Amino acid sequence: MVRSTQALVAAMLLAMPLLFTACSETDETQEEYPDWKNKNQTYWNKLFTETQSRINSGDTSWKLIRNYTLSDSISVPNTSYIAVHVKQAGTGSGSPLGTDSVSIRYTGQLLPSTSYPAGLVFDTTSPSGTTPATSGVAHLAVNGLVDGFATALQHMHIGDTWEVYMPWTLAYGETGSKSIPGFSVLKFEITLLSYARSGASLPPFRIRAVR
Repeated sequence: MVRSTQALVAAMLLAMPLLFTACSETDETQEEYPDWKNKNQTYWNKLFTETQSRINSGDTSWKLIRNYTLSDSISVPNTSYIAVHVKQAGTGSGSPLGTDSVSIRYTGQLLPSTSYPAGLVFDTTSPSGTTPATSGVAHLAVNGLVDGFATALQHMHIGDTWEVYMPWTLAYGETGSKSIPGFSVLKFEITLLSYARSGASLPPFRIRAVR
């Protein structure tokens, strides 16, 4: 009986370091996007309400723009809009159409997460260390983009730089794409450099591939 008790105690002592190790590993492993759906839904609702308030108070640097695919005659939720902050107004008079192609500079970013307190930059034409003179330019077809991005471009003028916030419903939905989790609100800074009507050619900017 004594030997059995001693053997049990010895086995327990041998197991304890393993338990401590397992606990330690669990504590040190942090989830990158905790409560992501709720965080993004809350952020979007707050941003939409605050943008409405800014517009109602006369701030013309903020806009709410309905998804270009939806009729103005129907009632839609706030996730059918993009929120825009105009950082610089261009001098161009027209805007791209859905069938046009565009030359732009842009940076796309997520909301802050565990490892990225400023938000993960998931794509950009302007990597760190570049300047407007050395950064890349993306040549894209408007109708090949997610609805939120395409909606913004069809209201921009050449020379505009906009901060564009789009809900997941106008971006990559509930499932996400590559490094973008589902239910992600996306923030883009977009500068429209030029556009061309269907069948016409864009100016020969240096092209940077879009991931």
